[in-house]
Amino acid sequence: MSTDAQSTEHPTRPRIARRIGAIAESATLKVDSKAKALKAAGRPVISFAAGEPDFATPDHVVEAAVAAARDPRNHRYTPAAGLPELKEAIAEKTRRVAGADVSASQVIVTNGGKQAVYEAFATIVDDGDEVLLPAPYWTTYPEAIRLAGGTPVEVFAGSDQGYLVTVDQLEAARTPRTKALLFCSPSNPTGAVYSAAQTRAIGEWALEHGIWVISDEIYQDLVYDGVSAPGITGVVPALADTAILVNGVAKTYAMTGWRVGWLIGPADAVKAASNLQSHLSSNVANVSQRAAIAALTGPQEPVTAMRDAFDRRRRAIVAGLNAIPGFRTPTPQGAFYVYPDVSELLGKEWGGVVPTTTLELADLILDQAEVAVVPGEAFGPSGYLRFSYALGDDDIAEGVARLQRLFR
Repeated sequence: MSTDAQSTEHPTRPRIARRIGAIAESATLKVDSKAKALKAAGRPVISFAAGEPDFATPDHVVEAAVAAARDPRNHRYTPAAGLPELKEAIAEKTRRVAGADVSASQVIVTNGGKQAVYEAFATIVDDGDEVLLPAPYWTTYPEAIRLAGGTPVEVFAGSDQGYLVTVDQLEAARTPRTKALLFCSPSNPTGAVYSAAQTRAIGEWALEHGIWVISDEIYQDLVYDGVSAPGITGVVPALADTAILVNGVAKTYAMTGWRVGWLIGPADAVKAASNLQSHLSSNVANVSQRAAIAALTGPQEPVTAMRDAFDRRRRAIVAGLNAIPGFRTPTPQGAFYVYPDVSELLGKEWGGVVPTTTLELADLILDQAEVAVVPGEAFGPSGYLRFSYALGDDDIAEGVARLQRLFR
């Protein structure tokens, strides 16, 4: 056979699998990577792109990891679903914080929250199933839904609604093919928090219609102004048989690089997801698991200190952005993001450029103000920008000042 014949691509067989080829790169990581490359090249870029705390992991967590690395029992395979001690610590935290009655047997420890999200959708979504996806949404959700063979159905709530969808909106989007609802409170990218009453209404609606709920609770500890972010199965306990909770240590404990997340669900879903993980990745690195045990069971003062810093930064960035004509920034009550509506800036000339989308506006801001932000198109409709305030106070002040000069 000739070389040309060997290299001929089969007309119905693409080189890359269609589902994988259709995946878009994470927009937040893409923007952050571009910002870091520009900084490496000597540009004084300030990046509001990545959702990553700028704090070091608490000392007692690091010390637990160092000790774990020296312990030979952590040099071997351990159960794919996680160390029993960590699973129990996760169950205890969930009972205490989310108000949900769960046991360690319902927990699977995953390689970060993203793996938990992926496994949750892969476990319950079949080809053709629809998943209701409140928008703005985290950029990974629709890709994980499509990878599972499902169809994301966006349900949009704008700044006029505080970025919170209603039961009426969800009901209008429901069809006979609706299998699941993604629920995220506090929200990435908006920082919006559903009240207990709103959470209960949505949970009871899902229960009434036999709809699974995948509840992303990774920002649950980062709330402000005296509000709480109740777990959906805590306020609607009957939903526990058709709900999967996902969470992790990344945001609360400044442990993004340690890659420890988890999912919690009913026995049949947990068994199926555990089977998947046994082939996908097996156990999470034991040193990281031991560090997570220390985070969950050890002193919580570092969490309080980080939350206080985020609160201070939240108030500063909201005030600074709202001082810029064309920025309408609701005050978020959770997470560490603000999500201003900047639609008034589109179609106008700024520095010789007339942006018509927030994709173009974000490029303009990076080029002319050397500030990196993520455009709304990464999370749903155009017209918005996401800012993470998980960076230093001085950088926040300087970044906002640059935007004030650009759009004055």
